[in-house]
Amino acid sequence: METTTRAGELVRRAANPCLPEFLEQQVARHPDRVALKDDSRTCTYAELDQRTNRLVNALAQRGVRHGDRIAILAENRLEYIELEIAAAKMGAILACQNWRQADSELEHCLRLVSPRLVIASARHAPALERIAHGIDTVIRFEDAYEAMLAQASPDARAPDRPLDPEDGMIILYTSGTTGLPKGALISQRAMIARMTVARIDGLLQPADTFIAWAPLFHMVSTDQALATLMTGGTVIVMDGLNVPALVSCLAQEKIGHLTLIPGMIDLVIEELQRSGIAARGVRTLGCMADLVPREQIARITTLLQAPFLNSFGATETGAPPASRAMIPVGVTPTALPKEQSSHCIVRLVDADGKEVPDGMPGEMAVRGPTLFSGYWGSPKETAEDFRDGWFHMGDVFVRNPDGKLDYVDRRKYLIKSGGENIYPAEIERVLLSQPGIADAVVVRRSDPKWGEVPVAFVVKSDPSLQAAQVIEACRGKIAGYKLPKDILFVRDDELPRSTTGKIKRHELEQALAERRVSQANSPVSSIEG
Repeated sequence: METTTRAGELVRRAANPCLPEFLEQQVARHPDRVALKDDSRTCTYAELDQRTNRLVNALAQRGVRHGDRIAILAENRLEYIELEIAAAKMGAILACQNWRQADSELEHCLRLVSPRLVIASARHAPALERIAHGIDTVIRFEDAYEAMLAQASPDARAPDRPLDPEDGMIILYTSGTTGLPKGALISQRAMIARMTVARIDGLLQPADTFIAWAPLFHMVSTDQALATLMTGGTVIVMDGLNVPALVSCLAQEKIGHLTLIPGMIDLVIEELQRSGIAARGVRTLGCMADLVPREQIARITTLLQAPFLNSFGATETGAPPASRAMIPVGVTPTALPKEQSSHCIVRLVDADGKEVPDGMPGEMAVRGPTLFSGYWGSPKETAEDFRDGWFHMGDVFVRNPDGKLDYVDRRKYLIKSGGENIYPAEIERVLLSQPGIADAVVVRRSDPKWGEVPVAFVVKSDPSLQAAQVIEACRGKIAGYKLPKDILFVRDDELPRSTTGKIKRHELEQALAERRVSQANSPVSSIEG
């Protein structure tokens, strides 16, 4: 029996490689190929391997062990990806902090995961000094980081215990229904599976070049960057969105998949037309087509001669469950049916968990190896979302007879603004804490630039309260992109409620569109986060 158990364990290990093994293959095959580069330096696969070995040894010297969390608070930089790889090599978990968050949100996110240490850039380290994060060791990038690596051995270090593909690797934060961010734990298994799906569904080919301009604390950059490295490609790391630099890069490099999100596509179109630059080659582009003006899709695909990805994924799932459809070059779509991604199973279910027939709306439930491993420190919420052995996404779809999927709405109300997810509760919690506000409800409004933006309906208890005061009181308490773009004052009896007292947000959306709600004073317009 013991021999059989041992044999089974050996078979399981052989059948389940870990992420560093995929990178080791690329180091052996292409040691001199560029793995990472930015506008000032490059790093070959051999150099990346040596630097991440040094980083593993340096972190181990500072007490980091298998399963420990390391926090990072930094803009996009080559070292960010070094830390992701080092975490995978030693079985540690990198908690990627969203630097756009307010101080209170950042403190919550750090305390949630109890990191052994935090590594921060000069740009964002001051935020750590303003909060009570409780972390003993803070390391700065640049001099301190490089000195730490220089003093460590470049030799590979065996992990404290054998790596397992189910080892957590990265924590990415998502918006929470209670108003506080949740930490989604993504395993090495999930990252490998996300790479596999990208290969099968045409978002990735060996030796691709990928531009990581979107924040690496988001899955759109981290997932694709790691997948690119696992398949021998090059990742160009950009410090945020710099449209002229991005367009210039397109002229110099052949790109596999180009991430373009709502709110930036019009800027890229303008720069391409202004500069007259022709892209050297883009295979696919875009994401979240539902939130992009349809005419922009036709224009950008024509300019770059590449189809637009009609995607539907999430931090918790990666590109699946429905990111296989492509909108052809030059087409202005009249509908946006999704195609189920490879390597996943999808059901549409009713409130009782029973599968609905074609043509009927149902919540999407997913199974597959790209799934995350639950919300850190939130077993109750994890169990609820994984009920019946399926991950319930909270998104409602209709399946057509041909198998394609039409998006209907969020089961639980969500605002998607420029690639960011915003739950109304996040904003309402802050609004309701302000003096002079008796009630507040946040809804979404369509926006030609960002796709959707939050708008707040406020019942005031202080007649002198002004919209600008409400906005100013929110600043610093929530991330800038979550600030309501309009404050509309209403009476309590103008808030439509169900028989159980719940606000009917969709009726408020309709009233907002028709501008039928009376206002105590003019709304604040075009408030930038």
